Amino acid sequence: MRKLILLWLLLGAVGTAISQTITIKNNQTQQPIELVTLSSASPSVFATTNAEGQANIAAFKGVERIEIRSLGYKTLTRSYAELEATLFILEMETSNLNLDEVVISATRWRQSTDDIPSKIINISAEEVALQNPQTAADLLGISGKVFIQKSQQGGGSPMIRGFATSRLLYSVDGVRMNTAIFRSGNLQNVINIDPFAVENTEILFGPGSVIYGSDAIGGVMSFQTLTPQLSLTDQPLITGKAGARYSSANNEKTGHFDVNLGFKKWALVTSVTSWDYDNLRQGSHGPEDYIKDYYVQRQDSMDVVITQDDKLLQIPSAYSQINMMQKIRFKPNERWDFQYGFHFSETSPYGRYDRHNRVRNGTARYAEWDYGPQIWMMNNLNVSFNANNSVFDQMSLRLAHQWFEESRIDRSLNNNERNTQSEEVSAYSINLDFVKATHANNTLFYGVEYVLNDVDSFGKLTDISTNISEMGPSRYPQSTWQSMAAYVTDEFKISEKFTLSAGARYNHVLLDSEFDTTFYPFPFTEANLSNGALTGSLGGVYRPDETWVLSGNLGTAFRSPNVDDVGKVFDSEPGSVTVPNPDLKPEYAYNADLGAAKVFGDLVKVDITGYYTHLEDALVRRNFQLNGLDSIPYQGELSQVQAIQNAAVAHVYGIQAGVEVKLPQGFGFSTDVNFQKGEEELDNGTTSTSRHAAPFFGISRLNYKANNLNMELNLAYQAKRDFEDLPEEEKEKTEIYALDENGNPYAPSWYTLNFKALYKLTETFDVSGGIENLTDQRYRPYTSGISGAGRNFILAVTAHF
Repeated sequence: MRKLILLWLLLGAVGTAISQTITIKNNQTQQPIELVTLSSASPSVFATTNAEGQANIAAFKGVERIEIRSLGYKTLTRSYAELEATLFILEMETSNLNLDEVVISATRWRQSTDDIPSKIINISAEEVALQNPQTAADLLGISGKVFIQKSQQGGGSPMIRGFATSRLLYSVDGVRMNTAIFRSGNLQNVINIDPFAVENTEILFGPGSVIYGSDAIGGVMSFQTLTPQLSLTDQPLITGKAGARYSSANNEKTGHFDVNLGFKKWALVTSVTSWDYDNLRQGSHGPEDYIKDYYVQRQDSMDVVITQDDKLLQIPSAYSQINMMQKIRFKPNERWDFQYGFHFSETSPYGRYDRHNRVRNGTARYAEWDYGPQIWMMNNLNVSFNANNSVFDQMSLRLAHQWFEESRIDRSLNNNERNTQSEEVSAYSINLDFVKATHANNTLFYGVEYVLNDVDSFGKLTDISTNISEMGPSRYPQSTWQSMAAYVTDEFKISEKFTLSAGARYNHVLLDSEFDTTFYPFPFTEANLSNGALTGSLGGVYRPDETWVLSGNLGTAFRSPNVDDVGKVFDSEPGSVTVPNPDLKPEYAYNADLGAAKVFGDLVKVDITGYYTHLEDALVRRNFQLNGLDSIPYQGELSQVQAIQNAAVAHVYGIQAGVEVKLPQGFGFSTDVNFQKGEEELDNGTTSTSRHAAPFFGISRLNYKANNLNMELNLAYQAKRDFEDLPEEEKEKTEIYALDENGNPYAPSWYTLNFKALYKLTETFDVSGGIENLTDQRYRPYTSGISGAGRNFILAVTAHF
């Protein structure tokens, strides 16, 4: 009898454990599926599977409708009772033709794309593993919907719908990454993010100012890094991966390691990645104008121009980088969840290749033009609380501190004076977000935000012959930038087929700068801006049936002038110098987009979105006067004075379209294409092409999946942009473009053919790689200052545990 009682108690305990843990597997491979999201609107409950495909769903008990989603799988809807009847084991069927994606974080709150009128795409960790992007910028590029510009190998500036740089917003774990010195010129800050430590990447196209405030005009790129996973049993959960990768075009040597240690209430994730890149070799077939067959070397107190043995090497472009991440999670019960994250990234110094292409008097313009080490550090505490009270169902508090450090180092050929400009930014942010389901069909998302940036900028002049340094001109004034905001979004499900969403945000931005007139005779010593902005959005999603989705969205956005706009001093192009302008006001954008997606017979999916954005009081660089002068000496050259001004109206319109075809025997085909046209008015009343509106571009893919093998052959391409269609500010940059028959710069069309493959050797080991640019094309993406890689062999090995 005693044994029967013990057996009964044991079975009861097992039953209790089973009742709280679901296991989700791939129906073909029977492998566990990580990052499956389970959600319920009423009550508001959410869970995500860990590396073993398991999640605790005790909070779902009694729920009638649980939506189960994962990118690349068919969405399922089950009740808790149905899951219980299967002993909490669920199998999901793969599908690349979903019209509803997983719960997303690009809106900062967890929502389904079922209910969001804006266009959002997801780049999964599985896709990243196949494509092997070298940087986070390359990661964004594999989507086929984001154009990437590079001025050097250590860089990557995304362009989305005709906007770029400080008109796009970056988010890491829900924290705004943009600072007060994010510039209107090309940015490389995105490379601070480690692709190996990112579990999910989402891109929101169009305005995101209701959620993120200033800068989110063209889109939001949201990176969710590895989340510490708790153990759902009495045994510790230990998972992770270790990998190494080699690429031939730049002799890449990369190593990565991450490990998750989870207990019932505590979990930790540690991640470390190291990259080392030599100078990048470009392709052998293409414009001769892209070849710079020399570099400058210091020899016996002289700068000597050296002719390269291999003219296809782009010298200097080598650099290295290290990233570290540590996360700690404490979840004492189902109501509270505490997560702390530490991120650190540092690059080596690296050459800005496009500046090394500049010539003066028939020889190299610069002996040095380098970026110093680029450092990013973030401490982030995220506290989540589930209450289901009259004020909120869920609350999330994010406290973050970020540290940015960067520098620019330049020296003219055979000039002993080296100019070093360094910037340091401390960025503090507080976000308090709430979710409240007022009834079954209506949900409110609201919150408040405060951001503070402290900007320190320094200049140093060094005589390299004596190694004596003195204070030099800084790039920026000493400044503080503050943003305060309150925002609300209401999501109302009018019917099962139609969801309406509306949002509003009030944002107030303060900027205080103090200028040093020691080196430049500015007619002012300070700038003080105080700008308020009200932005809003209104949109809807209509689903006539399971094969159709129609969406429309109207939205406004703004960008308040930052320290870079108001206070920088730099040589924007040969013969021009940009000076401060304290009399700036915000620019405002008005956007409309309309999208449709249709699945035909579970075999073909067509997705198309059209958009139009109108930008008023656009902050653009125009000719200016300083103390009544339109030209001043700068770095030994008489230069035209320019400044950022509210001097233009601009508009961008375009189409994003995609087709996916499910072919027999595991094959599939897809194409993503992007057309955009941007124009901005000039001082003389004419118009010019917007600088960041890329030419037509896209990617077409033929893929094959079977058992443990995943292969893809893809074609990436960009259309030509003639001299007449180049932006006015680009027409003088002969050092980065090819030259037409008249000697004028233009951007040639190009393509690359690429093969990628991933094979799962065992439960532990994966091998992946491929050949990029199979035909060894010499190509240069539009506005880029460095060519893309020539034929590139990639080999990577990953061990999972």
